[in-house]
Amino acid sequence: MDISKVKELIGVMEESDLAELEIREGDESVRIVRGGAQAMVAPAVAPMLSLAETVPEAEDAAKPMGHIVRAPMVGTFYRAPSPESPTFAEVGARVREGDTLCIIESMKMMNEVLADASGTIEAILVANDTAVEFDQPIFTIV
Repeated sequence: MDISKVKELIGVMEESDLAELEIREGDESVRIVRGGAQAMVAPAVAPMLSLAETVPEAEDAAKPMGHIVRAPMVGTFYRAPSPESPTFAEVGARVREGDTLCIIESMKMMNEVLADASGTIEAILVANDTAVEFDQPIFTIV
């Protein structure tokens, strides 16, 4: 796909409210994702894989114990309100039902995730500033 077509596609995105666009022509494809005020162009060489397909699960992997707190939406997981701020929750910390555990950014909105049980944080199952899927386990509380 030549660069003039890519520039034309970026122009289409700028004129619309589209956040993401993927075009395939034969063996070639391009995926354009809007990020803030600029657009990012990423050539898609291999077929798109879901998160479950890209991260193999070990059959003998230790299953989280205790109460599992799951992501209520798709978005980006943040452990603190800003990079300079302390984290909401740490492993070993006591939490009460209703305490803020993290923030998930979705569609440019910051959504607090609250503890739905009281106890001690046993594990934080997601790295800071990473994508989470709906219903993905993010914390365990014992």
